[in-house]
Amino acid sequence: MQTPLYQWHVEAGGRIVDFAGWQLPIQYGSIVDEHHAVRKAAGLFDIAHMGRLYLSGPGATAFLNTLVTIDVSKIKPGSVKYALVTNDAAGVLDDVLISCLDADDFMIVVNASNREKIVGWIKQHLPTGSEISFEDRTLDEFMLALQGPKALSILQQMLPEEIAGMKYYSFVEMTLNDHRLVVSRTGYTGEDGFELIIDSSQAVWLWTTLLAFGEAEGLKPAGLGCRDTLRLEAAMPLYGHELSESTDPLTADLGFAVKLDKPDFHGKEKLVAIKAAGLKRKRVGLSVEGKRIPREGVKIYSGATEVGEVTSGTFSPTLEKTIAMAMVDFAQTTPGTALEADLRGTRIPVTVTALPFYKRAAT
Repeated sequence: MQTPLYQWHVEAGGRIVDFAGWQLPIQYGSIVDEHHAVRKAAGLFDIAHMGRLYLSGPGATAFLNTLVTIDVSKIKPGSVKYALVTNDAAGVLDDVLISCLDADDFMIVVNASNREKIVGWIKQHLPTGSEISFEDRTLDEFMLALQGPKALSILQQMLPEEIAGMKYYSFVEMTLNDHRLVVSRTGYTGEDGFELIIDSSQAVWLWTTLLAFGEAEGLKPAGLGCRDTLRLEAAMPLYGHELSESTDPLTADLGFAVKLDKPDFHGKEKLVAIKAAGLKRKRVGLSVEGKRIPREGVKIYSGATEVGEVTSGTFSPTLEKTIAMAMVDFAQTTPGTALEADLRGTRIPVTVTALPFYKRAAT
């Protein structure tokens, strides 16, 4: 599938790859240059591939509460919350962002690779005869992410009054060019930033207008390549790496998004048992000695004993060192613990490190 910006990406020199069935740019020039642009100025990402699902109507809040790990009834209109969709074995089906549009009215942003699975999961569990409306508007809408320390000043050139005073993990709805526009303030890079959702017909106009506003500020279009290095520095999990149906949210160190005192939801009983028994493994950060990168699947050792496995690894352009995330035995999760990664028979020293690796300065 192609986003509404596919032709623009091609004409701009984007190197197109298949990502979850979508044709998207992994980079336009240098991944490192795009990475630094986001850290120092701003980057613009086409994220139209991410699913946008809508639930509304009487009972929508109670129903959504049975699907996710947070208490949906406590989300106020205008707020965005991170949550996990879990199965009955507490495995993660997806990590999602839930925006409360109004009472019993929600938008759920899901990963592209899991959209069809989550659509099926919702339809499978919708109560028979309910008045709940469910829509998948992914192909009708366009979504972009504007990320970086100058994101606010760039967007204020377009929407000065509408975004004034916006808080982190909030959103506003408005009309632009006679079309509904949703602006949220979240992100997947560790920087301040915004996501904009508008009708697909307005995609090229919105994208090019923002690039024009941001040119003097150093704004660059950015691809999937730097999106991955940025999120890893910020220790944000990626589905298929840190998260999967065989990983529970507590082991993935996402306990902040698990509310076991809320009404029953798929996987709650299993999560209660996991918490009571104590974690066997946990997601940690690893600082790696040298420039060799331990990629997903690399085994972690303490002496002769295998104690874990890498889930993601990269060379950090910001920190100028090699970093990784891994699932390791709980006894080995204390920051400062010295371990080893086995790279094709060669052991390299790694040190358990507190997450995130990078945190932007407070403003």
